[in-house]
Amino acid sequence: MTAGVAVTVLVARDGSLGSRAFRVVAAAGTTLLSIAALQRWNGRRGGRCATAFGILTFTVGAGFLPHLIKNGLSVTSIAAAIASFAGLGTAIAGSVVTAAGRKPVGRVASMLVTLFATAVVAWVVSPAVMATNVPRPQIGANPASKGLRYESVVLATSDGVHLAAWYLPGTNRAGIVLLHGAGSTRSSVLDQAAVLAEHGFGVLLVDARGHGESGGRAMDFGWYGDRDIEAAIRFLTGRADVDSARIGVMGMSMGGEEALGASASNALIRAVVAEGATARSAADEAWLSDEFGWRGVVQEQIERVQDVVTDALTSASPPISNRRAVEMSTTTRYLIIAAGEEPDEIHAGEYVAAVAPDRVELWTVAGSGHTEGLATAPENWERRVINFLSSALLGDGPDW
Repeated sequence: MTAGVAVTVLVARDGSLGSRAFRVVAAAGTTLLSIAALQRWNGRRGGRCATAFGILTFTVGAGFLPHLIKNGLSVTSIAAAIASFAGLGTAIAGSVVTAAGRKPVGRVASMLVTLFATAVVAWVVSPAVMATNVPRPQIGANPASKGLRYESVVLATSDGVHLAAWYLPGTNRAGIVLLHGAGSTRSSVLDQAAVLAEHGFGVLLVDARGHGESGGRAMDFGWYGDRDIEAAIRFLTGRADVDSARIGVMGMSMGGEEALGASASNALIRAVVAEGATARSAADEAWLSDEFGWRGVVQEQIERVQDVVTDALTSASPPISNRRAVEMSTTTRYLIIAAGEEPDEIHAGEYVAAVAPDRVELWTVAGSGHTEGLATAPENWERRVINFLSSALLGDGPDW
């Protein structure tokens, strides 16, 4: 009952009135049905029911634990901790009841099965819950901290969400949409903005929905990327200092994945710089089986199930794969930046680049961590990025 009440509190925390009501009824109904089943069934059948219910509530609670890590004590974080511990306790108790009367080997086997099932369900469910129930990151420094002149603007998406942004006017008639990664805000990409602005690019730094000062509900797999980027490009095309034929998108991590995906649906995107991009959905990880054999095949299938669970938890739909987006965007050029210390970024970049080697450049920054290319190799990062954007958007600069 404790685990069920905690989960009910968690699923009622935000969203539209209708969606919250549905989630509350589903959570409370599942709890009551489980309790009724436990009262009706004794022994192993009841134990299995308790184990299944405990695993489910544990994994849902675990998906909300970032609220405790990032925001400290709150109703949400306390409920998450209660759901996790009560759910785990229920699963263990159910496993003990299920194994009662068996030989020691049977009891150990029952516990191992419970632990394995918990790990698999958590691998599938917890990331989906985590990505669709994101603690709102708070805005930090503004462009003035870098000595940059800027305007505060508000963008409206096609589905009615208002996004907060800063615009740094440019001088070369090219405009860049600059996107941050999951769990951060536009403040985290100020260093990249300063480099772009120094070379005359107009720069639009956008808080993704549900992040910083933007409205809407966050989705940290980036499935709303097309809508957010479309609103940003619409703003740039209305600027007198931007030529609509000279628009690019630069993104870090989630933002890089969003930039790659949006290039398939928005013909105005002529250049994309994606740093730290790996995957928004299972379709982006089709390289795993080639790289890791049967282990990769297993992970790919788990990721597919995770997409189904995630799809049920958000109004957004699974996006087009990065590779397919690049294949479709025949007029867009790409610079993919991978961290030398992150093998998955390199594999994902190679997988995307292979579909259009004439339009995609992959640069691996030796010794760099995730999205730390500028911090690790500032001169090389500036040279590579500015040369690429100059060539793709301005028609000059070295031919890469």
